[in-house]
Amino acid sequence: MALHPRQELADDTTLKYQPTEFSGLTISYNTKSEKEVDDILEQVAKLGGTIIKPAQKVYWGGYSGYFKDLDGHLFEVAYNPFWELDENDNLKL
Repeated sequence: MALHPRQELADDTTLKYQPTEFSGLTISYNTKSEKEVDDILEQVAKLGGTIIKPAQKVYWGGYSGYFKDLDGHLFEVAYNPFWELDENDNLKL
């Protein structure tokens, strides 16, 4: 996965960049606890990110919140109590 500045990516694809409020795509970071979700979102806010949705219990049984980074990319920070992560934070299937 790679993230590129929007204008550079638009130039590379030959498409015109058209900003929207929500592109229909988020990138999720999975944590090992609800506290870790809160800690990460707190750090994001301190670094200038915009909290879009504060962390809360969600419909699928987990706990998550959303933020936009300084370039406007949307991220979810989530804890899924139904997923087990190994010692390297990889999902155990």
